[in-house]
Amino acid sequence: MVYISLFTISFLAATILPISSELTLAGLINTKDHNAIVLLSSASLGNILGSVFNWVIGFYLFKHIDKKWLPFSQTQINKASLKFKKFGAWSLLFTWVPIIGDPLTFVAGLLKFRFSIFLCLVSLGKISRYFFVYSLMN
Repeated sequence: MVYISLFTISFLAATILPISSELTLAGLINTKDHNAIVLLSSASLGNILGSVFNWVIGFYLFKHIDKKWLPFSQTQINKASLKFKKFGAWSLLFTWVPIIGDPLTFVAGLLKFRFSIFLCLVSLGKISRYFFVYSLMN
């Protein structure tokens, strides 16, 4: 149940919700009651799938970009678009960064950025972040 909860928290943290999956992961690693590899896998998979969810929203909901129910503000989208255009695909390595990371994944979808490259870069960035948290705890 702990792993499913961590997966869920990590998924939600990759959306616009202000949730810290890193603190949850660090706390669980610190207890030493759970398998660290499964914890890292649960957090990484949940967070990556949350970013994929954002990409899908951006990809399919472009025509609704000005709607109030969209989880990203126009300001966030504009900032993320500028970063994405300035740094290109490599900006996806920084999707774990608070505030700009989640809109970057959405913008990648809006711009119809190739999914396979998106998935590789986002995965690399997010997995690296969780391994960094793990290394700090040991």
